[in-house]
Amino acid sequence: MTSSSPCGPPGPPPPHSSPSPRPRPPSRPRSPAALLRDRRVLGPALALLLAAAVTAALPLAGDPAGEPTDGRGRAAHGAGAGERERQTRYPWEGAGGFTTATGDSPVRGVAGPVWRYRVAVESDIGQDVAAFAATVDEVLADPRGWTASEELRVQRVAEAADADFTVYLATPGTSERMCAEGGLSTEGYTSCRLPGQVIINLARWLEAVPDYGAPLEVYRAYVVNHEVGHEFGEVHQACPAPGEPAPVMQQQTYGLDGCAANAWPYVDGSRYEGEVVPGI
Repeated sequence: MTSSSPCGPPGPPPPHSSPSPRPRPPSRPRSPAALLRDRRVLGPALALLLAAAVTAALPLAGDPAGEPTDGRGRAAHGAGAGERERQTRYPWEGAGGFTTATGDSPVRGVAGPVWRYRVAVESDIGQDVAAFAATVDEVLADPRGWTASEELRVQRVAEAADADFTVYLATPGTSERMCAEGGLSTEGYTSCRLPGQVIINLARWLEAVPDYGAPLEVYRAYVVNHEVGHEFGEVHQACPAPGEPAPVMQQQTYGLDGCAANAWPYVDGSRYEGEVVPGI
């Protein structure tokens, strides 16, 4: 992976993966008319048994393999009922259009060139663009963030022509497609960064990752700082030692490798780093 690599584990297969082919049944189910004729010949009790057997043999509606679907004829993500229930919190895929946050923020930071960014949320996915923009603004303006270097400043702008990069919040399916345009495979699970594009996966924004060991707000700050860090030229780093804070450029979505969750590039006022992980 490079600095534009997706930052997270492959995770479970996306819900729009194709189901396995349905085996050809040995014989075609009898029609209702045939069952009625059987009822006259075989009697009511045996006919009811035959009807029940036919019903049990039929697959679940909506999917040719008999698997639960997401309502569009595609196999539901994960086999467990809990995973399907969690999916109802957000759509797997939106229309692909985006709504941009309006207005410009103040310039944050004390010195250095100003990096200007836009914030955009995929339309009609139940997420408020102003709220997402406020969180991104808060993270990037935090004194523990990248501006603590005193080598750069940040400002949110509304116009694409004024922006150096855009922070997107996109559904898993849309983020997968966007990242793939830059040659990255996220399997609908991870966030990624491409030149000029920081693409945050909606599922990770709402759910973080299993066993992260910190509140959702910490993971959100981590994923913004990590992906924006790539835009600033940062590369991946390793956990320094078990029990130590994870560097923000560690791929914490993969796992913490014994480190503790940490969302910030500056810890106790100093730049906090781990050993560079070559090649990713």
